[in-house]
Amino acid sequence: MPENRASLSSREQYASNLWDDFLWWLSTAEKELLVNCVVDRNRYKIVGATVLATWSFATLAWTYFWSTVINNGYDSVALGIFMGLIILTIDRALIKGINKFNKNKITPLLLRSVLAITLGTFMAQPAILFMFDKEIQLQASLDNEGRKRVKQQEMELLYKPIKKELNDKKAGLQKQLNEKYLEVSTLRKDYVAEIDGTGGSGKIGIKNIALAKQTEYEKADEEYSKLNTLIAPELSAIDSNLTSIYSNLGNENKAFSNLLNNGFLTRIEALNNLVQKSGALQWRYFLIVVILMLIELMPVLAKSLLPSGTYDEKVKLLEEMEREIAESNQLHEKELKQLYNALAKESDAYFLTQFFEKTNEDRRDKMNSNLINWKTDKTETFDHFWQKMKRDMLTKQEN
Repeated sequence: MPENRASLSSREQYASNLWDDFLWWLSTAEKELLVNCVVDRNRYKIVGATVLATWSFATLAWTYFWSTVINNGYDSVALGIFMGLIILTIDRALIKGINKFNKNKITPLLLRSVLAITLGTFMAQPAILFMFDKEIQLQASLDNEGRKRVKQQEMELLYKPIKKELNDKKAGLQKQLNEKYLEVSTLRKDYVAEIDGTGGSGKIGIKNIALAKQTEYEKADEEYSKLNTLIAPELSAIDSNLTSIYSNLGNENKAFSNLLNNGFLTRIEALNNLVQKSGALQWRYFLIVVILMLIELMPVLAKSLLPSGTYDEKVKLLEEMEREIAESNQLHEKELKQLYNALAKESDAYFLTQFFEKTNEDRRDKMNSNLINWKTDKTETFDHFWQKMKRDMLTKQEN
């Protein structure tokens, strides 16, 4: 029994699903041309899948980056999706310009490579921050402690001259009091020793010498009291200023400690410190950077490396056909407009001819009537009559 075969013109067209349409859209392919390109269908699915992978990775990476900067999760997701769409737009624009008929194939690849290096290097940092979160938090804590010490040393250096001046002044005043107190103490001992007979003249009781030493002691004690009364407010003011300085130092250090955090830049600095300290982390860091650069390059590499098929031929032929049709339509429109102008000119010329032929007799009658009126009016000069006739009877040139 003969096998029934459908003719070429009546064969069913490939029915794509929504997933195929989405991948083809990502790869910037035209569905109407691609459905009949059997081999190229799968190729452009592969290109679309690479664009989807890059888009997804960029969205996740940017979302994590924004989460380290912004506390609001919804804003982080929204900004991550926004940045992912920007990367998607760039990818689609670049791969759209790559085809086998494009003479300049290197420029899109170079541009994408520069973009991939920039984005890959930047995106590697959030990825490593996520992978080595515990180690980076520990290093960030150590770095923050170091910052505290540096801040404290800077504040100490800032207040050091003032503290030294106040302490030197306090020491000088205290020295005066101590010297005066030592003098009073010495005179008191001499006075007591003179009374009890253990020193001086050796006579017990208050005698002339004892009275003299008592007077001298009381005078010195009175001077000490006056000096203490004079210096005590100054010492109190100095102590108050020193207390204020120490309080300011404490407040400044506390405020600085409150500013310390585990934000993105803090963790990036901690990551750099870890990379410098750990050789193992250095290799993994550069390896991740290379991997992420390859992820960024995947769409362009896939479009460049996959062989071209009939789709590009159809695109080229369709563009040539549309160009020829556009040129033909333009020429046809030009010819129609030229024909319209020519026919309009011919019609207008006939109309003007008829117009002047029909009005010549009436103009002649009007001229004769004006001449009769001029003849009867003896006051009107010829020049005035001519000006009126020229204004009323002669035609004007079109501008």
